[in-house]
Amino acid sequence: MHRVNISNANIFGLSSDLDLAVDNRFNTSLVIFFVPYVLFEIPSNILLKRLRPHVWLSGCMFMFGLVSICQGLVSNYGGLLTARFFLGLFETGMFPGCFYLIGMWYKRSEAQRRYSFFFSSTTLAGAFGGLLASAIGKMDGMRGYRGWRWIFILEGTLTCLVAILFFFLLPDFPEDAKWLTEEERAYVRARLRVDQGRSAAERPITLRDIGNVFKDYKVIVGGFMYFGLIVPAYGYAYFSPGIIKNYGYSNIETQLHSVPPWAAAFAFAMLIAWGSDKARHRFAFAIFPMCVCIAGFAILLSVYKKAYHKTEYAALFLVAMGAYSAMPVVVCWFQMNLGGHHRRAVGSAWQVGFGNIGGIIAVYSFLAKDAPRYIPGYSICLAFVCLSMISCVIYLIGVMYANRIRDRSATNVGLTETEKTEMGDMSPEYRYLL
Repeated sequence: MHRVNISNANIFGLSSDLDLAVDNRFNTSLVIFFVPYVLFEIPSNILLKRLRPHVWLSGCMFMFGLVSICQGLVSNYGGLLTARFFLGLFETGMFPGCFYLIGMWYKRSEAQRRYSFFFSSTTLAGAFGGLLASAIGKMDGMRGYRGWRWIFILEGTLTCLVAILFFFLLPDFPEDAKWLTEEERAYVRARLRVDQGRSAAERPITLRDIGNVFKDYKVIVGGFMYFGLIVPAYGYAYFSPGIIKNYGYSNIETQLHSVPPWAAAFAFAMLIAWGSDKARHRFAFAIFPMCVCIAGFAILLSVYKKAYHKTEYAALFLVAMGAYSAMPVVVCWFQMNLGGHHRRAVGSAWQVGFGNIGGIIAVYSFLAKDAPRYIPGYSICLAFVCLSMISCVIYLIGVMYANRIRDRSATNVGLTETEKTEMGDMSPEYRYLL
């Protein structure tokens, strides 16, 4: 919610108060978030493993809630840039860290619903953020603060309070979970070992481990699978309120009309996740939502007249439903195919970190001079969805080929259990989920 609530705040006078309308300053304030967010993903997951999830994740959450409050108190453009930078720094641990943690608790065949539900917190945040902003916006002028300031202050305060609760409620990895008995921990480890092999949870992650992960070309491809979807996802998240406002709605009506596409995206994502887990298959369930997203952008590129605003609004549903349903599938598919703590910690951080470079592209794809049609932005988003589709096809071919080679080769090649654990999904006994 904190990552994209700036788009809601902008409807309530952020740009006019801080003079962001000149030289694409609003876009720059969005971009600065991604600099630390991209650079510190892998170090964050290493710290997560060392400090334990309940400490690291709740700490990051409290700090970015605090920074959000500060964002509501800035008085100029420079202050906003500083706040956005530190917001990106403290948010860097959340997505890859939570994906890493979820992946160490569930088998591959049951993980997609969990990944999609967590990832769809983005869509719920969009829906809830729109409703909340429409209510908070009515506080404009209270105690001398504009409505956009109250959006940052109140949402940041709520986050800090929830973070304190999460310190006590958030579970650690199965090996360290104190609320499980020793027999229960052994059971969890055993069921995951059958599905994914040994995790090597007892050994710290080294620079050599990081280098070994990137020797596998499939890891690079996994980054591009996510990268291609980030561009339309952030393009929608940041600029859909402005696009909807161009349809002639007031500030409050704009916030309320931004809610239904997010709600539809959540429902569609959970439907896709249920089908994917039921079929124990990922590829087709990633490609279909991408096709839905492409259809939405095709409509937006083809139609623009006042008489067709309802059609354009419907196309925004398709964009949100497609992008935000495909993203958790490609994330779960790639990350749950990585075996062991070391490869999954590094691989999950790489995919999310590299993918979020697409956020920078999205920010500069939708410029004020292109409003209200945003032809360049829609075209760029369409192209990047196609890039993600191509990357998924390459990844599918890669894992199918690896499975076929291993099926034809001898699995007993004299490797010790320790060596197999170190290899993770590169072990000859490991089979990838398609």
